[in-house]
Amino acid sequence: MSVPVIAIDGPSASGKGAVAHLVADALGFHCLESGALYRLVALAGPQDPERTAKDMDVAFRDRRIFLSGQDVTDKLRAEEVGVKASAIAQRPGLRQTLLHRQRAFRQPPGLVAEGRDMGSVVFPDAVLKVFLTAAAEVRAQRRYKQLIDKGIDANLHALSRDLEQRDARDAARKVAPLAPAPDALLLDTSEKTLDEVVGVILGWCRERELGGRRA
Repeated sequence: MSVPVIAIDGPSASGKGAVAHLVADALGFHCLESGALYRLVALAGPQDPERTAKDMDVAFRDRRIFLSGQDVTDKLRAEEVGVKASAIAQRPGLRQTLLHRQRAFRQPPGLVAEGRDMGSVVFPDAVLKVFLTAAAEVRAQRRYKQLIDKGIDANLHALSRDLEQRDARDAARKVAPLAPAPDALLLDTSEKTLDEVVGVILGWCRERELGGRRA
């Protein structure tokens, strides 16, 4: 039997990262934060993104991300890194290179994979596909709070503008555009707490007989 995958996709700041980790913890599954791979390439500032994506030494441990042995988790959260990652993610060659690395995370007992094309491209056979949405102004407020809480200066208007531009760029790209898979379940998180969103997804997991610690 193939290792089960739960794919959680959605636009930036829709909450998919936090949701994916909590769902994975509840099920006892591994978790793939696919956007971190693109951010790692962007952080390295490569002249050749495809080669960097193929050769970079990456490790994920205890929700921390390491590049060549160095903890770069906080650096990856910087807004300018996210903007660069969104831009280079349009390169077909880069997406193809990272596709193999992403699929290698599929290990027993299961995987929760979050990103923008997990259900539509990377894991089309995922047993559950979820597409998270939220109003743009809600997502901008969330991102603003995340940055301020970490002591990082932020401008709400600029964040809102950047999110709208990123959404448009991700949705318009020719390769793996941001869009729900045809069989994905849509979940609007605008007026839901993190625990409520996780609860809904775990309920869908129970319907599919995906067991776990809390499911």
